[in-house]
Amino acid sequence: MKAVVRTAAGGPEVFELVERPVPEPGPGEVRVRVHVSGVNPTDWRSRQRELPAGITEQVPHQDGAGVIDAVGPDVDADRIGQRVWIWEAAWQRAWGTAQQYTLVPDRQAVALPDHASFELGASAGIPALTAHRALTVADGGPGRIAPGALRDTTVLVAGGAGAVGNAAIQLARWAGARVITTVSGPAKATLARAAGADHVIDYRARDAVTEIRAVAPQGVDIIVEVAPAANAALDVAVTAPGAVIAFYSGNAGEPLSVPVLETLPSNLRWQGVFVYTVPAMAKEHAVADVTAAMAAGALRVGEEAGLPLHRFPLGRLADAHSAVEQGVVGKALVTVP
Repeated sequence: MKAVVRTAAGGPEVFELVERPVPEPGPGEVRVRVHVSGVNPTDWRSRQRELPAGITEQVPHQDGAGVIDAVGPDVDADRIGQRVWIWEAAWQRAWGTAQQYTLVPDRQAVALPDHASFELGASAGIPALTAHRALTVADGGPGRIAPGALRDTTVLVAGGAGAVGNAAIQLARWAGARVITTVSGPAKATLARAAGADHVIDYRARDAVTEIRAVAPQGVDIIVEVAPAANAALDVAVTAPGAVIAFYSGNAGEPLSVPVLETLPSNLRWQGVFVYTVPAMAKEHAVADVTAAMAAGALRVGEEAGLPLHRFPLGRLADAHSAVEQGVVGKALVTVP
């Protein structure tokens, strides 16, 4: 089978397209014939780091979608032939989704709803699970996302044209929240509206604090934050008492500074979201809720849903990484032959 591997840390040039034997699933594993592999920012960042301990060769990418074609011991044989989406395939493992066949634990290959495309399945994973976690960590808020779960809640999504931002808008709207989002230009504003945001603010054209306060005078309850250091002052200025700022990104060594005494009376909370290490039960809930959103047609991909798709063949996986590293707007997908 064809696979892309790396044996060292570095730029996209460390990837090599190779032929490998088709693997056999072990106990508790399924083998998936991968159709589409998703590329996330964490994929290129992990590429720049040394391989996990005990691994000398790794196939990249956490997310993907395909069809189960074999199962290991202790796995229901009825799963063979099932269309699935995959999450965290390469987390501390040698087997990612950038290959024709991959092995994952049974629970990490989740049945795709009948109408859901492989492109949707490969785009969910890290972005949608991150968005789910950010939307469910508020004190007294729901631990699950479902219709009505966020009714009477105002959510601010920073960077609504990104993959996590897009998923957060769609999931929050499905749950009944009022969604405000900030973007950096007209083209991204169009995408955020397509995702379903109620209010879209171009922070380069207008004062974001003034605009947010105009539509949410009582403040916002949840902020899904992509740039916590850069947006700290804005977040403090627009939050309601008891709000949570759930941040999932940032730059290495970048400090987050907030005014302590000025924020204490509002009981504000900054919550880091690193999807790989969230509690197991929260992960299970997120996987179930994201699948339900797909089934309901509430989570979509494509330009009409605010998330343009950029397709690359497996042999050009390095180009897909470069595109994501350079900030391509939308979702980079690798088509597996």
